[in-house]
Amino acid sequence: MLIALPGLLAAAPLPDAAALPLQPDFPNPLVNSSGQPVVSKEQWMNERAPELRALFQHYEYGLLPAKPAKVDATVEREDHEALEGKATLKEVTLSWGLPGVQIHLLLVTPNGRGPAPVFLGLSFAGVQEALDDPKIRISDAWTNEPKDTHHATEASRGRSAVKWHIKENVARGYGVAIFYTADVVPDEVHLAQERLKLFRPAERAEAPADDDCATLAAWASGLMRVVDYLVTDPAVDAKRIAVVGHSRNGKTALLAGAMDQRIALIIPAQAGCGGTAPSRVTAELSTPGANGRSIVETVGRINTSFPHWFCGNFKKFNDEPARLPFDQHELIALCAPRPVLISAATEDLWANPSGQFDLLRRADPVYRLVSGEGLEAAQMPEPLKLVGSRLGYFIRPGKHEVNETDWNAWLDYADKWLK
Repeated sequence: MLIALPGLLAAAPLPDAAALPLQPDFPNPLVNSSGQPVVSKEQWMNERAPELRALFQHYEYGLLPAKPAKVDATVEREDHEALEGKATLKEVTLSWGLPGVQIHLLLVTPNGRGPAPVFLGLSFAGVQEALDDPKIRISDAWTNEPKDTHHATEASRGRSAVKWHIKENVARGYGVAIFYTADVVPDEVHLAQERLKLFRPAERAEAPADDDCATLAAWASGLMRVVDYLVTDPAVDAKRIAVVGHSRNGKTALLAGAMDQRIALIIPAQAGCGGTAPSRVTAELSTPGANGRSIVETVGRINTSFPHWFCGNFKKFNDEPARLPFDQHELIALCAPRPVLISAATEDLWANPSGQFDLLRRADPVYRLVSGEGLEAAQMPEPLKLVGSRLGYFIRPGKHEVNETDWNAWLDYADKWLK
């Protein structure tokens, strides 16, 4: 069910997109749906934040499934001598009553340090890619590569180790917990549409509605189910769980952080449209050029390319994103007072790095109200200069990927806020 809304929104169903007023300017997060100012931390937490969480679900991501009564966890394998004795590696299967949905979690924590802070994230492929360990289970879920079979092979072991930086994380005292998105919902439109039926109320299984749970929301719910488990694991410091993600998984990381206050730190990397970049963009940035492509990704473009990521209502804003009753700075603001670091790359213009920095500026008033701290930078920093404030920003030279430079900055940021 939709989260209960205060004020005018509670009195009637939310209006259709076409009935919403055009707001070319970015909405003020500190003005509620009734037009009243939000002037205290308590008013933000108890009134405005729940209202925004409901709006984002209804108009963009779809309704998050309710928290299950129980998450069943089975430790399939435990190796206390992983990484040359420096870490404990666990493979854990999580389930919570959805037929065919099981998360195969890889959890690596440093030995001899007590409960550790942990980076939690989604993988673009099976977790066997994160470490070259012959004992890690190879995923049997659908995968994009290889395209002839769509099933992972032995050749995939350790292929994405640089993207997860596990050995270096452990050396700096951090654990890493990851699972494959396809454990929850495959990232293929037809397979996703079929799997998403499980995330809808029973009466909607064969008759979808425009605010049904879409793929990013389902993935975010998977992150939350892993948090349900991590807070019970004695190797994990339950108060120091950070969520991290790149690209579409960065969008998901931010959504999970905005919705689940148990997450202590949020790092969405190059998340772009529908994540850490604005939906409202100038004509200069959004108009297709001679090559038929705009400078930045737009709401219409992302909904056309990836129709399964967002709910049906979001597609109604393809041509008029200015009718959205929110923008992505308010999703960032929903993480307050917890630290958020937006990570970008100079060559990744499609993800709109300058727009991402602007959203931090627009979320800053909420952070100031809630915590007394926010973004400690008046303008975008030079590449490789970490803005380590409660609202943080990092941009490096290069393209749309995750590399060692990213992780070193993320760990420096986490050292400040989680240790």
